[in-house]
Amino acid sequence: MPDVPLSVLDLVPVSSGSDVAEAVRNTVDLARQAESFGYHRYWFAEHHLNPGVAGASPPVLIALVAGATSRIRLGSAGVQLAHRTPLAVVEEFGLLEALHPGRLDLGLGRSGKQLVREYAAAAARPPEAARRVDGLLIPPKPDFGRLARSPRLGLTFKLLQQPGAESPDYSEQVDDILALLAGTYRSPEGLEAHAVPGEGARPEVWILGSSGGQSAAVAGRHSLRFAANYHVSPSSVLEAVDAYRREFRASEALERPYVAVSADVVVAEDDDTARELAAGYGLWVRSIRRAEGAIPFPAPAEAAAHRWTDEDRALVADRVETQFAGSPETVTAGLRRLQEATGADELVITTITHRHADRVRSYELLASQWQSSRFT
Repeated sequence: MPDVPLSVLDLVPVSSGSDVAEAVRNTVDLARQAESFGYHRYWFAEHHLNPGVAGASPPVLIALVAGATSRIRLGSAGVQLAHRTPLAVVEEFGLLEALHPGRLDLGLGRSGKQLVREYAAAAARPPEAARRVDGLLIPPKPDFGRLARSPRLGLTFKLLQQPGAESPDYSEQVDDILALLAGTYRSPEGLEAHAVPGEGARPEVWILGSSGGQSAAVAGRHSLRFAANYHVSPSSVLEAVDAYRREFRASEALERPYVAVSADVVVAEDDDTARELAAGYGLWVRSIRRAEGAIPFPAPAEAAAHRWTDEDRALVADRVETQFAGSPETVTAGLRRLQEATGADELVITTITHRHADRVRSYELLASQWQSSRFT
């Protein structure tokens, strides 16, 4: 069995009945535990205006966790360039690397607004049937038309950006970040700019992508590592990794494509317990897909009390059906299928449960089983 490392993606979830302070304390504790369990990286996603997700600033979270850990790599998955300048990103990560050299991953993402519009356009095409590739479920693309038209989505980006601001092309922003890190930046007029802090910093740069569009192409053409989101967009994960590998250009920094693939996971001692712990997931995804913002993660009893409509079930089906929830053996088998179907060099695990102790235990059980399965 190939030696494929596991990493962690943390959204800093807020559970129902809890608050942001507790969510952040839980994140620091989980990072410490993940390091002791042997996870390779600990990444933070960036989300805004979500009552149930406190991960608004990956650089701040990295700084908090870096002081509480010593070995595990820390990074963003990813900073959203639509409302950040390349200089701000390079300076932030330059500051972080000054105190934590050799531990940082700089994951660069596009804006949620851009991605939702891409998904909505894709969903407008003739519907596809679910299929399996090497045993891995690839569901049909969901309809994101409602989300793309949501006034709430527009409000989010109105609040994130200065009035009248226009985001540059994503590829140009990546070019500028790489040039500022390397100390080779020149303006169109030929002026030099040197980022202090930042110039000479050596974070491992990643591109985050959920489709076979611009993100995958940018990663490949720049010889960067690529992270594909099975947990966010399972219907297009194969398109994303195929596009990246097709566009990849070898360089001294990276001779061959390197792909990480994310998965939503809940592990418990047995399948029934894991499914109960994961019961709130569908309701949580529903709140996101309905453009309400992610709700605080429900307890199993709260989820059980919800009355589902056929429309709502269809809205979340692709995410619920591709979540890996079960015993260590069940989930490990599912993750092996994901790794084999995508050819992933690494898997990034995101887990949300209502109780923090159950979340920590899920990561512990998975790490133990994953390591032991290497030798069977």
